Amino acid sequence: MKPTPKPSFPPIPVILLTGFLGSGKTTLLNRLLADGVKTAVVINEFGAEPVDQDLLQRQDTPLTVLSGGCLCCQVKGALAPTLKNLRMAWDAAADKPFERVVIETSGVASPEPILDTLLRERWLAGRYRLQAVLTTLAIPAALDQLDRFPEAAAQVAWADRLLLTHADLADAGQQTALAGRLQQLAPATPSDLLRPDAATPSDLCSGNARRFRLLHANAQPTHEFRSLSLRLTQAPAWTQLEAVLLALLAGHPELLRIKGVVYLAGRTEPVAIQAAGQRLYPPAALPPRHEGDLYGRLVFIVSGTTDALAADLATAFGSGADIRAS
Repeated sequence: MKPTPKPSFPPIPVILLTGFLGSGKTTLLNRLLADGVKTAVVINEFGAEPVDQDLLQRQDTPLTVLSGGCLCCQVKGALAPTLKNLRMAWDAAADKPFERVVIETSGVASPEPILDTLLRERWLAGRYRLQAVLTTLAIPAALDQLDRFPEAAAQVAWADRLLLTHADLADAGQQTALAGRLQQLAPATPSDLLRPDAATPSDLCSGNARRFRLLHANAQPTHEFRSLSLRLTQAPAWTQLEAVLLALLAGHPELLRIKGVVYLAGRTEPVAIQAAGQRLYPPAALPPRHEGDLYGRLVFIVSGTTDALAADLATAFGSGADIRAS
C-alpha cells in the first residue's frame, strides 16, 4: 500500500521591512503598496496608540496592527497567531485577497524573533516563504545608531538589501563614513540609495524593485533556493566557528550565503557573521545587548537540497545546535 502523500501548501511570500526610528520604513512600504501586487500588511508599533497605519496611502489592503511593544516581546504572543489567521483566511477564500505579506517592524525591534517565527515555527514555515529582509538607514543618523543600539546593528546584519535614505540631508563625509561601517558590518549585503524623488516602483532600489514583485501565491517558484536556520545554545570559540564555516563553504558549492548574529566564547557582545561567494568575512562586533535570549543564530541559503548541509551542521555542532529547514 502506497503511503498517503503529504499535502502541498503553496507558500505565500513575505517581505520583512526593518530599520531604526525615522529611517523611512513607512515611505518604503507605501511605494511597495503602489506596485500593483495585492499585499497584506502587518505593522508593529512601539507606542500604545498606533499611528503608522494612518500614514499608509492605500487603505484597501488587509492590515493588522500590533501595538504597545516591540516585536521581540510580542512575536510569540501575537505575530504567529496573526500569520496563522491570515493564512487560514487565504486558504478559505476563492478569490485570494493578497499575494504577499509585508511585515513592518517597530524601529526599536530586532528582526531575529520574526525570523525565528517564519523559519522555525513548523506550521508557518510550510505556508510562508521569506522573500527578503529590507533594512532602511537614514544616512545622517545611521552611524551613531549603529554604534549605540544593538537593534539597529542587528537590522543591518540580517538584511538582504540595505536602502539608504535622507541622502539630501547628509554631507559627503557622513556618506563615506557610513559606507565604511556597512562594509565592516555587512560586507556581503548590497545597498542602494532610496531617492526622495522615486515616485514609481521602477525607481526603487536603483531600478531593482522588480526583484520584489511576486507571482500569485499559488504559482510555483522558479528557483530552487532553500534555507537552513541554526540556533546555537552554546557560545563557540571563534577559531572553532571559523574552521567549521570555512569547511562548509569549501565542501558545499550549493551554499550561497551565510548571515547571522552569534555570541562567541569569552566575549560579552554579539558579533555579525557574513559570508558570500565562498568568502567568509571577519566577524564584526555589535553593541552589547541587555535583553533577549542571547542565543546565536545563523541562516544558510542554498541552491537545491539542504540535506547534505544539514547533516554536516549536525555533525559539526552536535547537541549545541538546533537546525531547522525551510
